[in-house]
Amino acid sequence: MIHIDEEKIFSTITEKKPHSVALDGPDGILKKIQSCAHKLTEKYNIPVYVIGDTSWGSCDLNIHAAEMLGVDILFNIGHTISMENLGNKVIMVDAFDDIDFSKIAKRCAIELKKKKFTKISLVTSSQYLHSMQKVKEIFEYHGYEVVIGRGKGHLNDGQVFGCEFYPVYDTKDQVDAYLFLGQSIFHSASVAIVTQKPTFMLDPYFNEYSEISDIARKLEKKAILTVYKAQDAKTIGIIIGLKEGQFANIKALELKRLLELAGKKIMLIAMTEITDERLLPFEDIDAFIQVACPRIGTDNHFHKPVLSVPQAISLIKLLKGEPHQEFLQIKHWL
Repeated sequence: MIHIDEEKIFSTITEKKPHSVALDGPDGILKKIQSCAHKLTEKYNIPVYVIGDTSWGSCDLNIHAAEMLGVDILFNIGHTISMENLGNKVIMVDAFDDIDFSKIAKRCAIELKKKKFTKISLVTSSQYLHSMQKVKEIFEYHGYEVVIGRGKGHLNDGQVFGCEFYPVYDTKDQVDAYLFLGQSIFHSASVAIVTQKPTFMLDPYFNEYSEISDIARKLEKKAILTVYKAQDAKTIGIIIGLKEGQFANIKALELKRLLELAGKKIMLIAMTEITDERLLPFEDIDAFIQVACPRIGTDNHFHKPVLSVPQAISLIKLLKGEPHQEFLQIKHWL
């Protein structure tokens, strides 16, 4: 069950005495956020807004919405990062899942002995960070050496985002395999792509673990194929995301310059939500590059090639006749 650190929210409001507040977070915990909002309204008798737009992470905080509402504090819930505050208005609030990893961790530790792994690394997303120490102890009890990669920037130790992988990239030469705690194929497959090491996903809900190397290879091949599809594009649209943490205009202008030198015609596009439906009116554009979030192209279906920043860099190298493989084996996909 997901638990929101409501005590932090209550103590912050008691201390700062705001006139109004807003809450937002990922869709999966929106019901919990609504319940929290009711409690705050009853206790403090102030306007409490629940922002209904999706919040994908610390890059997508809906600050503009909070400013339009005129609230004093925006509590972003469920995107644990290494910092408690972002700017003067945003306070990050943890939301942890209390599911127990013990059973699947013990089973995995025993069965992976057959693969002769001796040194493994644990990695996870924000809601399971609190489970890492217990899982580490289980694997150490079974004779493994366990490495937890150091965090950097917004990342805590052993944590990955959809676009940042410092804890695994920096340890890839030290371990035999990675174990991702949680039920995210995207995150675990991304770890496998970045490290090129066997990666297993530990699912505590079904008490199963699975190697996701085949899925990772398919995703990597798809990313490479998209680059080749964009090679013959005459006109390329470069999309700048308008969400506060996804705004990368400088990167967009840099890619524009390099692609124009390669003979491509470029159109600069700005939008908040990058979907296939929103791109359909751009009929004269053959391919797109979006500098907002690397997950957009992998998590969604598009009728035309939509490249992330690493793919765009690979495309530029391809057009110049330079080596362009292994473009996803990097620490940061932006």
